[in-house]
Amino acid sequence: MTPTPGTPAPGFTLPDTDGREWSVPVGGDDATPATVVVFTCNHCPYALAWHARLQQVARDYRERGVRMLQINSNDATRHRRDSPVEMGARVGRGEFAGPYLRDETQEVARAWGATVTPDVFVLDREGAVAYHGAPDADHADEALAAGWLRDALDDVLARRPVRRAQTRPIGCTVKWRR
Repeated sequence: MTPTPGTPAPGFTLPDTDGREWSVPVGGDDATPATVVVFTCNHCPYALAWHARLQQVARDYRERGVRMLQINSNDATRHRRDSPVEMGARVGRGEFAGPYLRDETQEVARAWGATVTPDVFVLDREGAVAYHGAPDADHADEALAAGWLRDALDDVLARRPVRRAQTRPIGCTVKWRR
């Protein structure tokens, strides 16, 4: 079941393309004021259309202490472009502004109720979901600049309720193992 705004996010630890492990929740004294978790992939036209906007958000909010974790949970045996090798190649080309994590078992995607790529979650400093949905209203309109995500981050960083806490995520379905 997808965690809803106001509920604790499911915990996880996943490796990035270099083998470094990243975790949610961040833990006790960590000063991370917000974490963005994005379920994404290498081949979905929606994920690719929103990709640059998401990376810009990661860069724009990094100095404010926000971290973005992007997770690929797709079955790479059926979708070779989503393999760890292809993930590493994209990271090596500098296409990601933060860690790109592999959910090989798909357990994290299932625990989070991820259904599409991209599927965006914003967590507050306590690890509760503050926003869930799409980056903005239209994958084809770059001028929207991931506005829904930015609005949610601005609200979380100001420690006020997120005005638009949920939107409908739009994208390609997560490619589950058979």
